[in-house]
Amino acid sequence: MVARILSGYSIRGLLNYNESKVAVGDATLILANRFAVEVEKLDMSNKIARFERLNKLNGRAKRNAMHIMLNFDRSDNLSQDKITQIASAYMEGIGFGNQPYLVYQHQDVSHPHIHIVSTNIQADGSRIDFHNIGKSISEIVRKNIELEFGLVIAQGKNASMEEKISPVKLKAISYGKKPTKQSIYNVVTPILRSYTFTTLAEFNAILKLYNIVADRGREDSLMFERGGLVYAVLDTESNRVGVPIKASSLAGRPTLKRLEKKFADNQIRKKAFREPLKKTIDEIFANGKVINRENFIAELNRKNIDLVLRRSNSGQIYGFTFIDHNNKCVFNGSDLGKAYSAKAILDRFDISNTSPANGLVPGKVSSASSLADLENLSKQKKSVADGPGVLEVLLQKPDLEPPIYPMGKKKKKKQQRSQSIR
Repeated sequence: MVARILSGYSIRGLLNYNESKVAVGDATLILANRFAVEVEKLDMSNKIARFERLNKLNGRAKRNAMHIMLNFDRSDNLSQDKITQIASAYMEGIGFGNQPYLVYQHQDVSHPHIHIVSTNIQADGSRIDFHNIGKSISEIVRKNIELEFGLVIAQGKNASMEEKISPVKLKAISYGKKPTKQSIYNVVTPILRSYTFTTLAEFNAILKLYNIVADRGREDSLMFERGGLVYAVLDTESNRVGVPIKASSLAGRPTLKRLEKKFADNQIRKKAFREPLKKTIDEIFANGKVINRENFIAELNRKNIDLVLRRSNSGQIYGFTFIDHNNKCVFNGSDLGKAYSAKAILDRFDISNTSPANGLVPGKVSSASSLADLENLSKQKKSVADGPGVLEVLLQKPDLEPPIYPMGKKKKKKQQRSQSIR
């Protein structure tokens, strides 16, 4: 058995995640501890109220959400009753036996596993310390449970077992297949908390990979004037479908105001990823292969980088946006340097090996039509990237502290003004 403990800030986010799995048949709520209501009679409001009632007793404890994953070997023969017994024994062993907690059995991957949601705020308002609970207490309890229930021993092969645990991947949503609000939340939240971007356009570059767009409305609209924001689902042709969802109505409230705070914080944070991305692009051109539009996009995809083309309001393509899923950051090509702009990248292709049909003429700047061709190719080759694990980020602090860089303010040269002679 492999146990994994995550602590965080959003109990509501954890419940939304697990309940969304239940709604589509990928999970089942099998145990509700200290809820005074049978599992079948619990609704979402009951679950949230039970946890939030405790959390309000200690307003100083910001990190009050707890998520535990117990993963079992495929060869473990586990009935639901046995799994609930294991969950109860584990929670009792780590000191959470008297806490309210919910146990969800997930069926979305091949190996048996459960997710447990709880809070560390106790009935008297005190909190259970999360510090080192995973390395010290949990490890002892895990070993005892393996022996007591006859489970496959994980000691010495934790790493290999972890590799078998498939991470939760983001998927492009399709309108009508799942509840719109929940589908948008399941994509927006992980992206917002794990990717580094500095503008709404960069944020949208990622969202559109998953058929979602964040929209402020027309510039002359009341929504735009008041700083409103909605999220809408896109079809395969990038047309909006269905009713947009207000940002303020989603759990976590990913509103424009919160996004703008993240934009400001990310200005410094993203600097660390600039050179690695440039190096990757340079390596593609230096790997000895014939570089043209087709294999440039293919090479980027192989390195887990998406290429998105940017258009002006008139529809004219004017630039590239690189989405690096390895470092979880977004850069416009021109922000990386002149050599990485759309025009410069096209000029770096091996023109001598490009047929006239490609629309590229040796020695001349690439035309808008060649950019349009490239956009179509990008759409054809666009793959849904392995996004961040939802549970990896639901518990993260919404605004992480950015790395500290030595910054000195540049003194502006004062312009000398001629004084009039009186």
